[in-house]
Amino acid sequence: MKNIRKAAVAGMFYPGSANELKSIVNSLLDKTKTKVNHNDIVGIVSPHAGYTYSGISAAHAYNVLIEKQFSTAIIVSPSHREYFQGLCMYEGDAYETPLGIVEIDKELREKLYGHSEYLQIGRSGHTSEHAVEVQLPFLQVIKKDFKILPIVIGDQRKLFVDELAKCLSQSIKENVIIIASSDLSHFYGKIHANKLDSIIERRIEDMEFDELQNDLDTKQCEACGGGGIVALLKAAKQNNYNKVKVLSRTDSGDFSGDDSSVVGYLSAVVYN
Repeated sequence: MKNIRKAAVAGMFYPGSANELKSIVNSLLDKTKTKVNHNDIVGIVSPHAGYTYSGISAAHAYNVLIEKQFSTAIIVSPSHREYFQGLCMYEGDAYETPLGIVEIDKELREKLYGHSEYLQIGRSGHTSEHAVEVQLPFLQVIKKDFKILPIVIGDQRKLFVDELAKCLSQSIKENVIIIASSDLSHFYGKIHANKLDSIIERRIEDMEFDELQNDLDTKQCEACGGGGIVALLKAAKQNNYNKVKVLSRTDSGDFSGDDSSVVGYLSAVVYN
């Protein structure tokens, strides 16, 4: 493989040492083990901040995937650092973290590319984006053999979110899992942040994806990867997956002790 997207946030969002990284991920998973068995899982919502802050919430989601059999994880991410219209799948061969290389599912990439005018193949949104990358070490710890298809959303208008939902809906099958990478509100006091984030929690659990899209568009709540959450829920519903459980909701103040300006995190599982 010649075209490998190197780790961009190792040593910042998560440890740069492979041994330390694996140890921290295993520790987070051990702390969040659940006895609840979610059968026929189609996707999860997972946050993407530094592991110190959002790792606990993310681990709740990845614990429910440990027993899930899948060969490809479609990771849907917002673009934090560059704007572009539409949706972009990484053009290269693989992503890399300190835990090794994860191959791109090129067959699925080409299949989706041929069915959408808004879904492009390129590097837009992938070069330094952390929201895809921070998901990978969790996957690498819980699964030994899998591929990924990272899709970055450059514009989260309804037009593009609906197109993404259509593409995801076409991809849903037994060996594919969908990961919507998103944090919630940013930099409000804890009380106000809780009000905003509780709206998203309720919309997700009730599978009200159209209402969530409207709430995001009208600023009733905030989620940097909200479009990905909406697309996951909509695609799931179109394939008769109709159950969602929010597994964890926290904020940065729970870990830093500073409640004056927090970032919200949520993890959830979509299943039958």
